[in-house]
Amino acid sequence: MGKVPIRMKAVVYSLSPFQQKVMPGLWKDITTKIHHKVTENWISAGLLLGPVVGTYQYAMWYKEQEKLSHRY
Repeated sequence: MGKVPIRMKAVVYSLSPFQQKVMPGLWKDITTKIHHKVTENWISAGLLLGPVVGTYQYAMWYKEQEKLSHRY
């Protein structure tokens, strides 16, 4: 029994040159989307942003105190 060649079909998927907009609505009106998410989930947003802002403020306060401690 010999080997019999089999014809294979190649399938190529590509975008049409007329349809090059990939996910056009992703960045469209991003500020409204963020505002909607924050107002919809304000407790979660507060729990996320609270520690981040608090840590940043503490770091800035500590840096300023460190600068002032060398004055005396």
